Amino acid sequence: MGLVVVPLKEDKVEAWKSWTKKLAGEKKEAFDDMNKRLGLERHDAWFAETPSGPVVVVLHEGPGAETFMQNVAKSDNSFDVWMKESIEDFHGMKLGAPLPGPMPVKMI
Repeated sequence: MGLVVVPLKEDKVEAWKSWTKKLAGEKKEAFDDMNKRLGLERHDAWFAETPSGPVVVVLHEGPGAETFMQNVAKSDNSFDVWMKESIEDFHGMKLGAPLPGPMPVKMI
């Protein structure tokens, strides 16, 4: 399982919400295909407002969970490229680059 908590640019909140609706609607088939190809059985995202600003909490479950982000980053599939570019735009991060801090650790 992979769990990622990543800041969302303040000026991208509404665009991110629209993007997630596309993933659950008109792009659901392509989203499901990407998850299947990259070994995810569950791929959920939550939005949260925190005192430090908006964040997205993403859960990846399945055999490909630990390598999912790297695999999206290096994929040349057109949907995966669109996902990568969208994620980079919303979060101001380079997908596939080392994260600025450690991954969350399950405690209980």
